Parts: sequence; structure tokens; C-alpha cells
Amino acid sequence: MKAKSSFKSNSISPVTNAIFNLLFIIYCVLCMAPLVLVFMVSITSENSLVTNGYSFFPTEISFSTYKYLFMDTEKLLRAYGITIGACVIGTFFSVLLTMLYAYPISRKSFKYRNFFSFFMFFTMLFQGGLVPWYILYTKYLHLQNNPAVLVIPALLNAFNVLIMKTFFSTNLPDSILESARIDGASEFRIFYSIVIPLSTPAIATVGLFATLAYWNDWYLCLLFINDAKYYNLQYSMYKALRSVEFLTSSHAVSIGNATSELAKLPAETLRMAMAILGIGPIVFAYPFFQKYFIKGLTIGAVKG
Repeated sequence: MKAKSSFKSNSISPVTNAIFNLLFIIYCVLCMAPLVLVFMVSITSENSLVTNGYSFFPTEISFSTYKYLFMDTEKLLRAYGITIGACVIGTFFSVLLTMLYAYPISRKSFKYRNFFSFFMFFTMLFQGGLVPWYILYTKYLHLQNNPAVLVIPALLNAFNVLIMKTFFSTNLPDSILESARIDGASEFRIFYSIVIPLSTPAIATVGLFATLAYWNDWYLCLLFINDAKYYNLQYSMYKALRSVEFLTSSHAVSIGNATSELAKLPAETLRMAMAILGIGPIVFAYPFFQKYFIKGLTIGAVKG
């Protein structure tokens, strides 16, 4: 009875609960406000934006920016396809390689675990440099203008390996793995039947990191891709933005009768429309990862 009354006295009152709910609602609105503003600016006419500035309630709505971006629908869809393909393939193999590297170095029975842990950590501090890295992929691996170059350089990330190693060390007891070995299971069977099913939070966390890295990447395309048919989404939009900025620059608009036509090109609203097109699919994918993502980051943080 005393324990029951003590529990009731420590429970949150309805007023306090309502205050917390209100604070979280306000916080969610503040988080969503920038995204809503970006979308509203993207559908604002360029003249209205220049005159009135950014606003949640545009005085003149125009979809000319999106018409400009979808002018070459085939090119845009191809860029989406390349980006989605790189995300799916790259994320799958990135998570797989990360687990295959992190699992052995997380086991105390592995003789060279300290060496390979230091080897991976060393790459976070020192790198070979841009020029040797570029020569390796172009001259020796011959991946210039090859879609595979959008996937291979980012397959293994040292930070992700350390996250996965920590998860394996704190959440995979040696007793479970040892019992599987006694029953005659091979290392690959243990990895497939025990390690992977128990590592869902870590897999989701590393998978989300890898997906975001592949989705937002434009640098690899800039370095290694010269053929427009292999441009990914981010680099295609980057090229479109640079083209509009050049056409609306003072040097370009000074060319005779082209001034009036070039002035109609969206410049400021184009940035916002590109942001909406760029983050759209990944925003819808994030809620599916969120539950495992938070658990994967916090797991092992408190040790008893």
C-alpha cells in the first residue's frame, strides 16, 4: 500500500503533462518552420521575392522554378535513378563491409584486434591526399566515367566501424557466441543467424549514415564523372544552379536583347526548389529509421 501511494505521489500531474506536450508541440513547429519557409519561397515568383523578401504567405505564387527544373524530365529522372541506385547498392555493401570489419575486432578472442582497430582509427587522423587518391581511381582502377565510382570510395567509413564495434562489444555476450560454437555452428553461421538479427539498431544507424552520405554526395561526381548521363541528382542540380547564376550575371545580361528573357529566369527561388527536390525522398525515409537510429546511438553509452 505504501509503495502504491508513493507511486501515485510521484506521478506526473495532468497540468505538468499538458505543459510538456505544449512545449514539444512548439518545438516541433519551430523545427518544421524552416522547411515550410523553404517550400513557400520555392513557389514564390521571383519578382515578388525580390520586392517583399522571404515570407510564409507569398503575395504571388508561381511554379516557374519547378517548370524550369522539370524542363528536361528525362534528365532529372535519370539523375534520380542514379542517386537512388547508388544509395541502395552503396548502403547495402557499406553496412555489410562495416559489420564484417567491426565484428572480428570486437571479439577478445581475435589475436590481432588491437592492430586492426588502430589501423582503422589511423585513417581518421591521416589520409593519403587527394592527388594519390584521384590517381588510384582513374589510372589504376579505371573508374573514370563509371557509375561504380559513385559507390566504391565511400563503402567503408572508420567512424561507422567504431560505432558498430562498440555495439558488438557491449551487446553480444561471448557466452551466446560460445554456446553456438559448441553446438557446431561455423563463424559465418553465427554471424548470419545470431549477430545480424541482434544488431538491428546498429545496422539501422550505420545504414542511415551511409544513405545520407550517398544521397548528398556531389563531390565524387564532380571529380570522376564527365559524361552527363551519369550525373547524380545533387550534381545535376548544382550544374543547373551554376548555369542560371551565369546567365543572370551582369556579364551575361549585358548581351543585347537577351536581357529581358534572362531576367525571367529564377535564381533565388531555384535554390529553394532544389533543396525541396533534394531532401524530399530522404525526409520520408527517415521516420522508418528513427526508432532504431536513436537506440543504436545510445546503446552502450551507460555501463554498469
